[in-house]
Amino acid sequence: MTTSPMTVHFGLSDEDRFLLPTDAEVEEYARRGWYLTRKLFTDDEVDQLVEASERFYAGGRDRALPVRPPRLAYWEPSHGPVQRHNDYIHYESDDIARILRKPLVGAVAARLAQADEIRVFQSTLIYKPPIAGEPSNVVPWHFDKHYWQSSTSERMLTAFVPFHDCAEEMGTITMVDGSHLWKEIGTDDTTTRHFADRDKGDLERKLADNAEYNNAEVRKIPMIIPKGHLSFHHCRTYHGSGPNRSSRPRRAISFHLQDGENEYRRFGLSDGSVVAYNHDVLVRRTADGRPDYADPQYCPVLWRTGSTA
Repeated sequence: MTTSPMTVHFGLSDEDRFLLPTDAEVEEYARRGWYLTRKLFTDDEVDQLVEASERFYAGGRDRALPVRPPRLAYWEPSHGPVQRHNDYIHYESDDIARILRKPLVGAVAARLAQADEIRVFQSTLIYKPPIAGEPSNVVPWHFDKHYWQSSTSERMLTAFVPFHDCAEEMGTITMVDGSHLWKEIGTDDTTTRHFADRDKGDLERKLADNAEYNNAEVRKIPMIIPKGHLSFHHCRTYHGSGPNRSSRPRRAISFHLQDGENEYRRFGLSDGSVVAYNHDVLVRRTADGRPDYADPQYCPVLWRTGSTA
């Protein structure tokens, strides 16, 4: 089942404009690779995300993907009490999409990325159970651009959207300060694979080796995020998260965003194969036959500067 893209109005109220990052904060994002927002969602909007996610976990869908991409993260009840990841939540749940696609979120992203247009790239619903020793709860150090090599942009970014106050005890997302500016060493084909398919020890070593190569300190900054606030990070910022030691599940969405200039590129590997992203079997094709990362069904526009008053 398919549906027409939601109608989005790109104007902001005066109250919304007060919530945008200042020039100084945009400069700080450029230096540090991450940003903590003001309160972008009301308590009611966040509570609606919780309710909609519970409907989703109970089997409620507005539509399902027409095909199952080869690297789809998709928790099902049979998987048990592990960390849950469900990709394309913005496509399968209209209630969640309506809140995620609040123009203010896109306007903040546009300021940080210094882009005129922001589109959705991917969204993943996440549930980290309150089990301190659950191995799947620990997300190793990585940065997102490694497995977005089929994208041309270096300005892509991610909004981490918790459904509650989110502190270190819950295993909040943690950034390596300024790491998006590092030069890489020791890259090979394995870096294009998702962190779930890579050895955690190897990822720790790569972080340490790259820091040493750049004469940089590995400065880990846990994001302490009040309800309704978000964190943003650059696509090359190293990040991860620890165990959930609290008595409550950690609920969130990773909302991956692309600037309007991003498009598909062919990225070859040493064995002659080509890097693929899950979109590549879903989205429409461009005139020259490439996957279209501007397909409004899967990658709708979230913000466009100057399109309306």
